[in-house]
Amino acid sequence: MPKTAVIILNWNGEAMMRRFLPALITHTADAEIVVADNGSTDASLLMLQTDFPTVKTLPFAENHGFAGGYNRAIDAVEAEYVVLLNSDVEVTEGWLQPLVEYMDSHRDVAACQPKLLSWHNRDSFEYAGAAGGYIDRFGYPFCRGRVFGTVEKDNGQYDTVADIHWATGACMMVRRQTYLDCGGLDDRFFAHNEEIDLCWRMRLRGYAIRCIPSSAVYHVGGGTLPQGNPRKTFLNFRNNLTMIYKNIDKASYKKVFFVRHILDAVALLQFLLKGKAKEAWAVAKARREFGRRKKTYAPIRREIQQNVTTDKPMLAPFSIVWQYHAKKKHTFAQLYGQQNHTPQPH
Repeated sequence: MPKTAVIILNWNGEAMMRRFLPALITHTADAEIVVADNGSTDASLLMLQTDFPTVKTLPFAENHGFAGGYNRAIDAVEAEYVVLLNSDVEVTEGWLQPLVEYMDSHRDVAACQPKLLSWHNRDSFEYAGAAGGYIDRFGYPFCRGRVFGTVEKDNGQYDTVADIHWATGACMMVRRQTYLDCGGLDDRFFAHNEEIDLCWRMRLRGYAIRCIPSSAVYHVGGGTLPQGNPRKTFLNFRNNLTMIYKNIDKASYKKVFFVRHILDAVALLQFLLKGKAKEAWAVAKARREFGRRKKTYAPIRREIQQNVTTDKPMLAPFSIVWQYHAKKKHTFAQLYGQQNHTPQPH
């Protein structure tokens, strides 16, 4: 049994895999490479069979989404560590070793990520994870190296190991057994926010999540749903609210949802003022769908809260919306202070 399985979840990604699999195979020794195919209708499986016969395939009959696809794939492999890797990621020489070595020597760490850089602008961080993810007090995600639409250049400013709230699903190493014990990704999310939700649940159980920037990969980004897509807006808002409901502590619950009700209404209004009616409708539909699903998530919330084993703060102690738009703090270093902008592992 290999110690590590690197799993690519594919859906009609023949071109991306043809471009990036050769480097993955070259630079990934002592690990099993697996492609879990989410019911692709292109020639992905044929291409893998003919051009990359050493890559193991797990064909699914239908598209189970990011969460459902990975849950099925991780359940099917046997490895101590699994890496969730997007098909549009270019790995670098020696990328895997620092992650494995860190996990081996830090048993309290459930998951970690490398430094995620932009494939298009190779001196800059990539939007989807940069140098590690965080969440503000009202549930909005941001990163070391990316706050809302401001993406920083990588000048080595975040080259230290740091405690993070969430590791990016574009390239995340996780202990397989911990993943299973914590329930895996939430299938009902389908896509977006699911890795943040999982990392939050793991942290509530006392595990740490870290960024290991001595490992670096390059991410194309964008995925199957580009920014500005109403479906993406719907999934982001619905799943973000669901994630908060599942994981937020009782003391913060009422205030957080009161503020989010206002902020989501502002977001809807902004879309309307910009002439983006479909985006505005996506926000309204997301909130309505969250309200419908809330009852079904109540027992899940109770179970999560009953399994909390830590009193460490889960969220950043500020509103990223206020800091970014009102106080004009657009970088992670500005948010945390120039002298202490890298939260250190305990």
